[in-house]
Amino acid sequence: MKLILNSFIKTFSLITFLFILNSCSGGNKIWDPAPAKDVPVNVRDRVAKNMEEGRGVKIFGGEKRGGTFQFASSNPLWRASLDILDFVPITNASYSGGILITDWYDDGEKEEAIKITIRFLSNEIRADAINVTIYQKNCRAYKECQANNLDGKIKEELQLAILKKASQLEKATLKKKK
Repeated sequence: MKLILNSFIKTFSLITFLFILNSCSGGNKIWDPAPAKDVPVNVRDRVAKNMEEGRGVKIFGGEKRGGTFQFASSNPLWRASLDILDFVPITNASYSGGILITDWYDDGEKEEAIKITIRFLSNEIRADAINVTIYQKNCRAYKECQANNLDGKIKEELQLAILKKASQLEKATLKKKK
């Protein structure tokens, strides 16, 4: 009886999957090959043609257009921030959201810890392209902590270090392209 039930569930799942797959075709055949004369032979030409036509994956019948992709490896500010903050555990790194948040970091000797938040306001290497916020937490006793926004020299030094590293990465990238 158990074998028959398993066989029925598998068959029902397969049929349901095929119906769903068929409904995704929008009334067309599942596979509708293009005439050979309309398909470019060169791979680069095919990619360019597909991008012009906006081909790609559409979910829920979205508008027919190409996607926009962002890659963090091409942004020198993002890479420089990760390089500078490599000693601190990162809790949130959202490139598309433009934010980088570290975990609380302490060196183990004092009763204080810092947390760093970097907001990316632009992809250009400028002083106003990033907003660095540093929080300091002082703990005198267990569960008796106070966190404050830390402004001053450390914030400016961190921002300057990120900008310097970003300009070095940008210079190296431009040198490779030449």
